[in-house]
Amino acid sequence: MTRPRAIAPPPQLPERAVWMDGALCRGDDARLSVFDRGARDGEGLFETLRVYAGRPFLWNAHLERLVLAAAELGFPVPTSPTTLRAALDEVLAAAGLEDAVVRITITRGVPGRRPTRSGAWIDAEPLIGRLWSGTRSGAARAIVSRRPFDPGSLGRYKTTSRIAYHLAREEARVARVDEALLVSRGGELLEGSVSNLFVRRGSELLTPPLSSDVLPGITRAWVMATGPRAGFETRERRLTVAEVADADEAFLTNSIQEIVPLVGIDDIALRRGDAARTLLARYREAVDQGREMAAPG
Repeated sequence: MTRPRAIAPPPQLPERAVWMDGALCRGDDARLSVFDRGARDGEGLFETLRVYAGRPFLWNAHLERLVLAAAELGFPVPTSPTTLRAALDEVLAAAGLEDAVVRITITRGVPGRRPTRSGAWIDAEPLIGRLWSGTRSGAARAIVSRRPFDPGSLGRYKTTSRIAYHLAREEARVARVDEALLVSRGGELLEGSVSNLFVRRGSELLTPPLSSDVLPGITRAWVMATGPRAGFETRERRLTVAEVADADEAFLTNSIQEIVPLVGIDDIALRRGDAARTLLARYREAVDQGREMAAPG
């Protein structure tokens, strides 16, 4: 007699600790209503930041961006930054993490409730699983996404509607590189799928302008503010792949990856220089001292 085939049990959801709408939960208990606009229509905002030895770096800058985006996009008043900060500590303690990647997500909540409240949750994961190979080696590689990219005015916000960015990240994964660079139909380099781009020409650091609807990255802003103190003039300028290939140096910025030299785009080898290394040293010094964002100038 033929025995019936054994059916493997479904994979267990991660038992990761999650703070959700005021309570700490794990695994199956971390649930979002299908009527929440975040789940139903992608109407959410999020911040991803890095925690060093239990301390979130540039916390105020991340929360300011989140709160401002929520106000500009008409979200209900989100959970207070004070509550979120305490919740972050709860999650880190429950997960036993000190060096971590933390994501804070808010949604537009369930319509029809009075008062309407935004949904909110915080989860954390070990840092090591999120670092690029290029971050660990100090030499990142990228491709140019094959899909022309048009972020529109919402490109300035870190929304949960991320399919265009995720498809670009999948291109990078298939190509076995760290990042995919997004380019407009007119050939303008905009940003990476999860990063901002800088190039150095002489003593100038150039980055695509916010007027092109790229994300105003937190580490991008840190470089713009710190560059002059390190001897570099920082300014916005539209860039093409050919201009990056001809630059003295290029690097990517991201709150998790920090500041990473970019040594190749597709089959183009890029020059290496000292700007990324100099700025990364200053960045790590700011981390060690727990300094928040410096004022420009």
